[in-house]
Amino acid sequence: MDMTDARWRTATRSSNNGGNCVEAADNLPGRVLMRDSKDRDGGTLTFTPAAWTSFVGHLRQP
Repeated sequence: MDMTDARWRTATRSSNNGGNCVEAADNLPGRVLMRDSKDRDGGTLTFTPAAWTSFVGHLRQP
């Protein structure tokens, strides 16, 4: 999968003190990418936009 044009952004709840950080890229057609910012070469999760919306919705539930 070509991720050359992915524009990665760090999660808003991530901190700069070595905490758990994830990055997401949602600018590629038909997919949303997620990776660990501390291990950028360790692997990337790929979601469809609908699956990403569902995933984030579940994370926001109390």
